[in-house]
Amino acid sequence: MKYYNSIIETVGNTPLVKLNNVTKGIKGTVLAKVEYLNPGNSMKDRIAIKMIEDAEKAGLISKGGTIIEGTSGNTGMGLALAAIAKGYKCIFTVSDKQSQEKIDILRAVGAEVIVCPTNVAPEDPRSYYSVAKKLNADIPNSFYPNQYDNLSNRLAHYETTAPEIWRDTEGKITHYAAGVGTGGSMCGTAKFLKEQNPNIVTVGIDTYGSVFKKLKETGIFDEKEIYPYLTEGIGEDILPKNVEMDVIDHFVKVTDKDAALMTRRLAKEEGLFVGWSCGSAVFGALEYAKAHLKEGDVMVVILPDHGTRYLAKIYNDAWMKDHGFLEREFSTARHIVERRNGKAALLTISENTPVGEAVRLMNKEGISQLPVSDKEGKEIVGSLIDARTLSRLIDNPELKNSPVKDIMEKPFTFVGLDNTLDVLSSLINKENPALLVRDEAQNVHIITQQDLLEALTV
Repeated sequence: MKYYNSIIETVGNTPLVKLNNVTKGIKGTVLAKVEYLNPGNSMKDRIAIKMIEDAEKAGLISKGGTIIEGTSGNTGMGLALAAIAKGYKCIFTVSDKQSQEKIDILRAVGAEVIVCPTNVAPEDPRSYYSVAKKLNADIPNSFYPNQYDNLSNRLAHYETTAPEIWRDTEGKITHYAAGVGTGGSMCGTAKFLKEQNPNIVTVGIDTYGSVFKKLKETGIFDEKEIYPYLTEGIGEDILPKNVEMDVIDHFVKVTDKDAALMTRRLAKEEGLFVGWSCGSAVFGALEYAKAHLKEGDVMVVILPDHGTRYLAKIYNDAWMKDHGFLEREFSTARHIVERRNGKAALLTISENTPVGEAVRLMNKEGISQLPVSDKEGKEIVGSLIDARTLSRLIDNPELKNSPVKDIMEKPFTFVGLDNTLDVLSSLINKENPALLVRDEAQNVHIITQQDLLEALTV
């Protein structure tokens, strides 16, 4: 009889499938490694088993223990399957931008799920990273795999994913492309492939709002690159230990919208019902391929997960329209800026300007908030808000002669050009009544509640 002792023995050996329709006009062959055919419907099954088995060998968890992990959903599913096979409990922390389907699936396989806010710094005690670490510290016989920094993640792909690609392409692969999140699938696979053939070109796919591309190209971890985005499972606001920049030759950035539309195309045109980051990977890979692939080249792209995780999002027309991805004008920060046709250049005031003069400027221009620049006028260092400035002047009228820097508040939040209206509106509140955005020429623009209202009613 041929059978498996548990579901986790079925992980791996996923097929390569040629892309035929979305690749029109591209030279060479583009193959997709379809990772949703793993039992947990994602490539994260591979790393889940590896991390748990390595932890068992190291004595970090024993029978009856608890696995605790911060996850975008897919790693949690892989860990849950391993836990079922091995007799562990699971607690997962997820960010509130993750799809409800992912959360429901984790609970369906017996895991406890704790939803944490997205728009907080990684070190904030409310972040899904921090909550997972605290639970691990508080619960006896618990193991925190930490897929970001656990090198078993990268090793899993080095030992399984990469050899499968090398075997199935008979060593003819010339290009490898994958989304970069934790870095495991990109860097573990790339390292193995380059050991077989140093001429293989590796292309990492990043998202706008993530630090990776600029970090690779300049060596600078630029916090100005970090802002909210919607695509799940790709990009980071931290540098995981599994990210090994030396094995990534190039990065391509992909917008939320381009990723979502390509995901839907893969389902309709290739019969591949995949997840959102798969669209990112294919769109970015094809952008690179258009310029660089030659006849005879073979590019392999990783498709990390399955479309069932995104039924209420990118496979839902209403959701896509609400987010400006289908048939809607002026639905992003970019559209708001472009609609001004060069008008309404950002008005700022120097931090050394007297408060009284700043108030007169706000009254003259009819504005309720004003960004504050440094004395050279190069950087935004703070902000003035009319109601709060008025309150301080009432308490102490002499403040009118003080420099703005004595009473200014923190700068308005910077966002990306392709952030959609729902993201922009969620970031505007009493504490942060306006947003700032840089265009391609690095000019700074302000976005207010009035701009959002106009965009919604056009």
